[in-house]
Amino acid sequence: MQPHRGALVLVMGILGILVCMLCAPCAWIMGKKNLRLMDAGQMDAEGRGLTLAGMYLGIFGTVLYLLVVVGLIAFLVLGVGAVAVQVESMNNH
Repeated sequence: MQPHRGALVLVMGILGILVCMLCAPCAWIMGKKNLRLMDAGQMDAEGRGLTLAGMYLGIFGTVLYLLVVVGLIAFLVLGVGAVAVQVESMNNH
């Protein structure tokens, strides 16, 4: 039986929210895989709570960063549009 990696998944989830956005989807994927192994009896289920917490943080971090990216894209599109309108109005005067 493999030892659990709950602490690693939890740390990756925390890092994914606080430091490096690439850690969040890794925590999500690792957590999901580890939970599957625990359910199959191939991994020590003692770390299930830590694994779940890390996976949930990974999901939250991934969604959070996707929202940030969408917001930045919207901000850039609106900003470019506003500049274009301003330039057009300056050209018409």
